[in-house]
Amino acid sequence: MPKFRRTVIVSDGIRGHLHQSLGVAEWMERLEGTKIDPVAVNIPAMSIFDRVLKLKLFVRGLTVHGGAFSREWLKSFGIRYKKYEEGTTLFISAGSKAAPFCLALAKATHNKCAVLMTPSVLGIKPFDYAIVPEHDKPDLKTGKVITTLGAPNHIYSPALKEIASHYFAGKDLEGRKVVAILIGGSDANYRINSRWAKDVLTQLERIKDAKFLITTSRRTGEGVENTVEEIFSGNPNVEYMFLYSRTPNQNSITAILGAATHVLVTEDSVSMVSEAVTAGHKVGLIRLPRTTDPIKHMLGYGARRFDEMFAKFAQRGLIEDFGTDFHYPRFFEADEQKHGLDFNEAKRAADWILHHS
Repeated sequence: MPKFRRTVIVSDGIRGHLHQSLGVAEWMERLEGTKIDPVAVNIPAMSIFDRVLKLKLFVRGLTVHGGAFSREWLKSFGIRYKKYEEGTTLFISAGSKAAPFCLALAKATHNKCAVLMTPSVLGIKPFDYAIVPEHDKPDLKTGKVITTLGAPNHIYSPALKEIASHYFAGKDLEGRKVVAILIGGSDANYRINSRWAKDVLTQLERIKDAKFLITTSRRTGEGVENTVEEIFSGNPNVEYMFLYSRTPNQNSITAILGAATHVLVTEDSVSMVSEAVTAGHKVGLIRLPRTTDPIKHMLGYGARRFDEMFAKFAQRGLIEDFGTDFHYPRFFEADEQKHGLDFNEAKRAADWILHHS
């Protein structure tokens, strides 16, 4: 009998967070038959009052009070919990917004909970299991903690080719060199703008004898997307171009990774790098302009901690760092760039939970 009858994903609606939770849940199902509840718990939209009072001030009550407090706290958000049987369910969440609901549901129903990433305010100590990236530098003495290189994800490599063949049916990709370009966006550490796109992507557009699959992300922005379209729209070798701002609900990353022979990812997106590596690709890492925050740099935060992570990826042969000079031609000399290693952090995390239950 499985250690848990089912997993329930607690979602904040962010696709990358959902894919992290789903990846671990799917591997628990593959390894031990733990069923994934088809209905995720979606956290509600909140007023400023609820965000400040219930999520910032009252949320610590979840760590010191019993199930009664958690049940009242969940009721205040209109979340139902009575259907979950005691001791049979593992609640899983990723990100700071979903973490309090994950913890409250476990306490209210006398079940267990697993958190991915390090939630603000609560931290990882209150959770039964914590799956945290190495670059977050978690305190390994706080309880049941496993660190991961990059982000666990939902990529399942045995299914990728079939997914790609259906998604790109009719495209001229078989037996060809297929270059996937995965573009992230600006955040607190990196800046992607139209000038960067023109400087870097124009070089890539000149790669000969290759088909292109191009995708942007939630953070890319319409201005950069317009530049991407301007650069590649006249190229007859572009087989697929997905611009997030125009069709945000379309999810093509799995199919792209299944069809590609070479994958390039901008360094801002730990999630896309991790997904591509999990799919078996040796990733070409495209460096970006950075924000300037000397205090973050001095303390080892911001982009610097991601540099440490990418160095570990490179040491294991999982990525090729193009560096700031962006010297890429050698990367495309081979017919494909695969690392040939067994790398799947979601599987490793799921196995760890099952062995520590």
